[in-house]
Amino acid sequence: QVQLVESGGGLVQVGGSLRLSCAASGRIFSSYAMSWFHQAPGKEREFVVAISWSSGSTYYADSVKGRFTISRDNAKNTVYLQMNNLKPEDTALYYCALTSSPWRSVVLGVGKYDYWGQGTQVTVSS
Repeated sequence: QVQLVESGGGLVQVGGSLRLSCAASGRIFSSYAMSWFHQAPGKEREFVVAISWSSGSTYYADSVKGRFTISRDNAKNTVYLQMNNLKPEDTALYYCALTSSPWRSVVLGVGKYDYWGQGTQVTVSS
């Protein structure tokens, strides 16, 4: 069993930065991938970014390219999301999720996620 715990959310002004963390406990296989999703009030959950646990390959949603950076520390079983130049539309509950689906499936948006964190709130004020 794997548990995911997010942290680092908060209130920030437009143009500011935050770094989210997702710490995983339990056994993480090298074939896994970790993704971040966000969900704003009244909206569906959306994919933000993913990283392959083994290769470090990344895949970003167009809306965050150039502003967000995902990274991982395999030794700590932790994934980070550095968010820069934040915009009001980034306001949402951010979740990390772990998948055993192949990387190609993750990129195509059809990966099946096995574990989810509880979420951390990011609020960007204008």
